[in-house]
Amino acid sequence: MSSDQPYRGKRVFDIGLLLLVVVPATAIGAVCALAIRFTSPGPVLFHQERVGRDGATFRVHKFRTMVAGDNPIFPDADLITPVGRVLRRFSLDELPQLLNVARCEMSIVGPRPTLSYQVERYDDRQRRRLAVRPGLTGLAQVNGRNSLTWGERIEYDVTYVETQSVLTDLRILARTAASMLSGHGVEGHPTDDPLANPSE
Repeated sequence: MSSDQPYRGKRVFDIGLLLLVVVPATAIGAVCALAIRFTSPGPVLFHQERVGRDGATFRVHKFRTMVAGDNPIFPDADLITPVGRVLRRFSLDELPQLLNVARCEMSIVGPRPTLSYQVERYDDRQRRRLAVRPGLTGLAQVNGRNSLTWGERIEYDVTYVETQSVLTDLRILARTAASMLSGHGVEGHPTDDPLANPSE
């Protein structure tokens, strides 16, 4: 499929998966929330404005993994709490984004939601990644994640937009499970890339 639109049945796919995982996700999320609450002062959740489909902004939700306060986009390792390291290692900090999926702001599979200053630097081809809802996981996440440059990530995202299908989503979900277990690409950020550095 090459159309810059979500494939037919994409929302049904998302709702079906939500119904499938809601009970275990709620149980795991409760454990994560309690671990954060009892080991680090501050809110359990972290909220941030991100850019979604067609450039619309929304608030993305995550479990807080850093010490409470004003933290940089690319944090020093010392700012990440011990519980936060575990949550990041297994991508459990992303669980609250199931709420974003339920509210039709995100999909289960799609390009990860980005920040506005990054979108402002997209060229015409790169902007095609905004044709679909952002996802909890995507093609870039199973092909290197944070080990990729921003340009490489976006190219994977555009490729997803051009080739998306139910089968593609199922394959990405299967590879996501393997990536979560291996931890490949979890650490690091492409700070040498201008797209990832708002000061350049």
